[in-house]
Amino acid sequence: MPDLRDFLIDPDRAFESGADWPDLRQPFGVVDLRACRMELEISSLPPFPLIGIGDSAHPLGRSLDSVIEPPVSFEALARQIARAPRAAAVAVQLLRGLEGLACERALELESLGYGLLQGSEEHAQWLAARSVERGCSRPPPPAGALRVDRRGGELRLVLDRPQARNAIDCALRDELYEAFTLAALDPEVRSIKLRALGQAFCVGADLDEFGTTRDPAQAHLIRSRTLPAKAIAPRASILDVHAQGACVGAGLEMAAFAARFTASRCAWFQLPELSMGLIPGAGGCVSVPSRIGRQRAALLILSGRRINAETALSWGLIDMIQDSGS
Repeated sequence: MPDLRDFLIDPDRAFESGADWPDLRQPFGVVDLRACRMELEISSLPPFPLIGIGDSAHPLGRSLDSVIEPPVSFEALARQIARAPRAAAVAVQLLRGLEGLACERALELESLGYGLLQGSEEHAQWLAARSVERGCSRPPPPAGALRVDRRGGELRLVLDRPQARNAIDCALRDELYEAFTLAALDPEVRSIKLRALGQAFCVGADLDEFGTTRDPAQAHLIRSRTLPAKAIAPRASILDVHAQGACVGAGLEMAAFAARFTASRCAWFQLPELSMGLIPGAGGCVSVPSRIGRQRAALLILSGRRINAETALSWGLIDMIQDSGS
């Protein structure tokens, strides 16, 4: 069980004296906002996650990478970061740097950060463990497919891979990119509705395809040409998404771009990439903070914790809870 006291940083020494940040052996630092004077300011953040406990309304709280709040506990956050400290450091440094950037530029930087971690030892260890699991796995499900229906000015897109809980494989990714690209080019399209078949909206990228491109630079170039988020962004203002069941990883990252994002009461949301030694790489470092802010986005990324529809609604991740999407 991680002990909070092992990670505490003295705010007066770190923030006011001009001294260097402590050379922590731990992968992150903790600031107890209850012990901080109201006039304290942070001139620069350290190269690791800086997490607050206490009242997030404290003026200093807005400068931190995140502030602990339910349903995320300090213990869960600490365990998750300790498993992939390098990925955690990249995640918070990227989120800091993306604030205020144009969407296209932010997506490029997210891809570069993701590519960096694809070559890391943390991700290599996850791939090795995943390879052992694959040896005992069942035959892969059919390739993903996207149902496309155009009726007047409405374009309806439906994820059709329920056997794999709509995991996004290369085939489905490419179809999504093509459909959103065509919508971006056609001014007659006035509404885009994204839905999914089955009990889950989307469990994220197909894990069986992770590691198939081992050159991080080549993987970045592929994302530059095929990332659905790049095609979604220009018409995000007309995108309507409804999620049921699991809304995870790349599925959540795409959905969070939508101008209208609804979910069923049974829906739940998660960004689990840190456990793989990675960060969200399908646009989530851009779309999720735009809805819930940098600090809560960091809380989701660093903890890997699931949140339910009620929490998602209170945070602003979704706009409404409703039984189904028309």
